[in-house]
Amino acid sequence: MQSGFSARSITIFFVGVVLLYLGAFYGCEHVRARKGPWEVQFITDATGRPSVVVYQPKLGISAVEILFSDEQVATTNLSERVAFRRPFTPTPFGKEIYEDLTFLPGVVTFDFFGHEIELLPRVLIANKKEIPWRSDSTIELSKADKPATPPKPPPRK
Repeated sequence: MQSGFSARSITIFFVGVVLLYLGAFYGCEHVRARKGPWEVQFITDATGRPSVVVYQPKLGISAVEILFSDEQVATTNLSERVAFRRPFTPTPFGKEIYEDLTFLPGVVTFDFFGHEIELLPRVLIANKKEIPWRSDSTIELSKADKPATPPKPPPRK
């Protein structure tokens, strides 16, 4: 008695499954990363006054500058551009408190000197206030703009 499966049919089936898997995997990866990451340039001037400039070319967002007028850092004349495409990306100043980078650009939330800054594709949120994205604009935040409760990461489950 012979079974209905030959070595050739099993090999063809195996190759077909591998090709289907690879096509699905790389297709999902393309959809996930096609818009690219948030790019944030961390800047300090000669006196150590910090600011960040946000870019997201695929969404048409460029040169949105956030100034922290009453703050100062030890590092002067800094200009470092960071792309948030992987979790736990280190930053020159401030702290990243939340990120969802499943589908880029995703959501990234920062704590900059007590100011909560959240980058979403739809809108920029600064200290719980929605600000529409406008390229080549400047947002200035002072100590008076800080929220009453400092930003903290969401609870882990």
